[in-house]
Amino acid sequence: MMTTQQLPLFRRVQWLLLVLVVAAPPVSLAGESVTGTTPKQKRHWSEYEDLGADLEPHPDPNEEHYEGMIYVGRWEHTEAHHKTVVDTAIDPNSKRIGFDRDNAVKYLFGTSFDETHKQVEERDLHPEDHHMFNHDGDVPDRAHETKSRAEVLKERRHKGISEQGPKPYGHIDAHPLDGGAVPPKVVRVEPFFLDATPVTNAQFGKFVRATYYETEAEQFGWSFVLQSFLNPNYEPTDTTTDIHVDPEAPDWVAVQGAYWRRPEGPKSTYKLREDHPVVHVSHRDAAEYCKWKGKRLPGEWEWEAAARAGHWGPKNRTLYSWGEDDTYEVAKKYANLWGEGTFPTVNLAEDGWRGTSPVQQYPPNPMGFHDMTGNVWEWMRGGKSKSRIVRGGSYVDSLDGSVNHAATLGARDTVHGTTTTGNIGFRCAKAPKRRTEYHYVWHDEEQHGTLAVEDRFGRRDQVPMRGWEDQFEVIHDEEDEDDLEDNSKPKRKKVIKKRERLMSEL
Repeated sequence: MMTTQQLPLFRRVQWLLLVLVVAAPPVSLAGESVTGTTPKQKRHWSEYEDLGADLEPHPDPNEEHYEGMIYVGRWEHTEAHHKTVVDTAIDPNSKRIGFDRDNAVKYLFGTSFDETHKQVEERDLHPEDHHMFNHDGDVPDRAHETKSRAEVLKERRHKGISEQGPKPYGHIDAHPLDGGAVPPKVVRVEPFFLDATPVTNAQFGKFVRATYYETEAEQFGWSFVLQSFLNPNYEPTDTTTDIHVDPEAPDWVAVQGAYWRRPEGPKSTYKLREDHPVVHVSHRDAAEYCKWKGKRLPGEWEWEAAARAGHWGPKNRTLYSWGEDDTYEVAKKYANLWGEGTFPTVNLAEDGWRGTSPVQQYPPNPMGFHDMTGNVWEWMRGGKSKSRIVRGGSYVDSLDGSVNHAATLGARDTVHGTTTTGNIGFRCAKAPKRRTEYHYVWHDEEQHGTLAVEDRFGRRDQVPMRGWEDQFEVIHDEEDEDDLEDNSKPKRKKVIKKRERLMSEL
């Protein structure tokens, strides 16, 4: 028998090719093996079993409670009796809707004097009616029923420029009486917790003693005080002899030495007013306190949702928290406002207070919030440094707007973020807990720098960059395990996914 060595050269080449063809598995034109095995590919990040938020359910919002805070969101309605949001919110048998469903609140945001809100129908505020919205930010408009969304957006984006020039980003047309947004519009607010009362002097004092915090009024050395509260014998302590006033509010005097402990300046004290709202705090002071408490300042959409307390539709929307009665005989039972006296010198104190009042002096609204109208303005989150938003009105405002602002539920104003006065306070908000979502971050040497550092002797030590210490793992293919060095293999770490939400109110 002839062996392969005895075969001619061309026969041996044919025999070798035949052996290779028989040994190789058949492959289809698509690149997949006919036997059912597929070539090894790198897995996508979503295929890892230890990744994915669906493995962990959302926390139950009914188990979350905070002292002194009230939940604002959607509640379950009983089938036997369809209750309003207000009735359900105070019913101990009702339950909060979780994040597995749409639990946001929709309501009419804006001034209380504009009657255009009546054109909005009740069905526009129902979260279940998603068929009429292109996305969450869309608002139905009765004037555009015959136009497509593209046509409406084109008209809005390419409309003519006003003779007064373009409006700055975040501009809101304000009503001349209460300063509320014109015209009212439907907005959507995620569930949140809000303090039932403004922050008091006693609460702010604990923050100052615990952190040795110095307010901006203390750093500046002065703050604004209402002229009628000024000591008749007050004289500036600096070299000037003039008493400085706010050019936009001449009734407010810059008093040296005035801050939250001394609301009217030297020789005054906050004692016996520890349950009054803290004043002479700037926007930064309010934000620092909320951060210390693990909270934040509320957005004005959130604040107004709590102030209207379930009166969110066009049919039950009211001018004030107590209803539509604009007589001072009724209003003095519910809010601390300027009475019938001449501003700023004569305050008859029909409601019992010439200045601030205790935070629980007046009855709460149907949801349980106090002082949503009157007493002090309240800082809001968002806005710009030179035009921070305040809401709610204060004790120097009136019902009809004859004195300062009209203290309606839509009352709104903007002031400089460093302004400190005797009629601006704040309260804090907090978002409910949600499930923790994770994702993987892959190491990029151009972004994070090299993980292996070479010293002056040429030795390469594994020194992770900041934030990667003992958190990254090497991912590689099994076939290339012996061919690649550790430093050339891709690396990743599992981190908490940052939850970001775009808010047009900011």
